[in-house]
Amino acid sequence: METLHAIFGVGKHLTVGNMCARSFVVFFLALLLLRVSGRRSFGLKTPLDLIISILLGSILSRGVVGASPFVPVIVSCLLIVLLHRLFAWVTVHHTWLRNITEGKEILLYKNRKFIDRNLDKALVNKDDVLPTVRKYLSSDDLEKVDKVYMERNGEITVTKISGKEQNLSDPHWDAETQMKNPEKG
Repeated sequence: METLHAIFGVGKHLTVGNMCARSFVVFFLALLLLRVSGRRSFGLKTPLDLIISILLGSILSRGVVGASPFVPVIVSCLLIVLLHRLFAWVTVHHTWLRNITEGKEILLYKNRKFIDRNLDKALVNKDDVLPTVRKYLSSDDLEKVDKVYMERNGEITVTKISGKEQNLSDPHWDAETQMKNPEKG
């Protein structure tokens, strides 16, 4: 036990070596915890998913600097990861909970008109939408736009007017062939 105390230190009075040893362990522990929480944690960026990154970062840092006892820090992080995984599973299977925790997409533009009440609801304005249109259409021409949404994760997506609606935010989308192109990503 004394060897562990010498390596990792005790309390808030830590040496550089103690903090480096704790950082080394926390790095691999965080990697393990994120693997347990699943790919969704950083892929979807919904409020549920952002919680895990914020909480894990702040709690694990307390273990590195000695602000909290190390083992309780690890146990609480494991609990947060397991709760995230449980909530993620439940939201996949229950729409009502998904709507509460992640919200619904908001239609911002349709029939060549911005929907002002939805822009207000999403806390964005026309100037926030136009860069996305320019990015995916390489044009400011709203005549080419069918719909614009703010997705659950806050991303603004654009569908182009055509025979088939297409999600222009998808980097794998090939506008010429009207289908997913695996060579683009």
